Amino acid sequence: MEKKERNTLNSLGIVGRADSFVKVLETVKQVAPLQITVLLFGESGTGKEIIARAIHTLSARADHPLVTVNCGAIPEGLLESELFGHEKGSFTGASGKRQGYFEIAHNGTLFLDEIGEMPLQTQVGLLRVLETQEFMRVGGTAPIKTDVRVIAATNQNLEAQVTRGEFRKDLFYRLNAITIQLPPLRKRKDDIRLLAALFAREVCAKNNIPFTGFTAGAFELLREYPWPGNIRELKNLIERVIILSKGEKIDADLIEPHLHTAFDDYDRPLPMIVNKSPDQAERELIYRALVDLKLAVEDIRSSIGILYQQPVRSIPYPLSRDVQEAPFEEHIPAREPDETSLNLREMEKRVIAKALEAYSGNRRKAAEALGIGERTLYRKIKEHNLEE
Repeated sequence: MEKKERNTLNSLGIVGRADSFVKVLETVKQVAPLQITVLLFGESGTGKEIIARAIHTLSARADHPLVTVNCGAIPEGLLESELFGHEKGSFTGASGKRQGYFEIAHNGTLFLDEIGEMPLQTQVGLLRVLETQEFMRVGGTAPIKTDVRVIAATNQNLEAQVTRGEFRKDLFYRLNAITIQLPPLRKRKDDIRLLAALFAREVCAKNNIPFTGFTAGAFELLREYPWPGNIRELKNLIERVIILSKGEKIDADLIEPHLHTAFDDYDRPLPMIVNKSPDQAERELIYRALVDLKLAVEDIRSSIGILYQQPVRSIPYPLSRDVQEAPFEEHIPAREPDETSLNLREMEKRVIAKALEAYSGNRRKAAEALGIGERTLYRKIKEHNLEE
């Protein structure tokens, strides 16, 4: 990507190195100069509006308006008037002539967010303007020419809506000329550090808050969280934590209270027990819990011998410039634990503590060395009061 384009994307707050997101940016670069409709797919909060802004900014229409319309936020009876305008007296309350968004966005770009929420009747008018570049105001009789590029976005499955008769097939094919699928944040884990740092700088500059950075543990917790609200959720969390921390260095303890409930609910499979008596269902749930506990204990037991028999090597871990931590280089001694003085719980605590120390608090690397999952390690850290 050329330097000018990269600078433009950075100025819009678009950062990312994950392969799936780099492909999105390459597609943006290719389609931006073209006079073609673009359809953006992606979960809520993945940044569809900012990608639409990037396409507009990199196009020849950049000096003209970018008008954003949330089709799901405007009442059904008013959307057609909002898009195409209306003439005086065309309906009750129309006290004067009004321009619609297609007129306001002339020579520019119209971003139609949540296009799947558009009523079928309004879809007819949209299809007409896409095909003929002209429309009529509500209550009008003369067609009005317009030169507008349309970018549409949705978090819904439009093909399924077409099958159910909720979205016009001809409009779907007209919008579907170029499609860009935005990956959810859980598929861009390598970008979480970059985005968190960006949002931190923005909120600190806006509110004049001193910022001393994130710890490695904080980044590990952010990386592990599944982010059902995607980038929007990450941004809101960073803003909230920094404002409440009042200049403290952000560690996992400051972040975790804002994630804990959603974190546990997302990670835990919901029980799917049907056609069983309450007693049977209760016994099955208890059995599942015991199986999960047994597996977690076996993970810890199997790791104890491995960790004491083999030295743990430090693995370089890239930190952001906001985090100043010296590289750690130490080996855990290859020795047998004193089984006469330690019970299993104490052995478990020591092994976990040594792994965390060896990897400078990097929980992902410690979990890999222990041969257990990050969630299991996180629970054990809480259980043994090993929080930093």
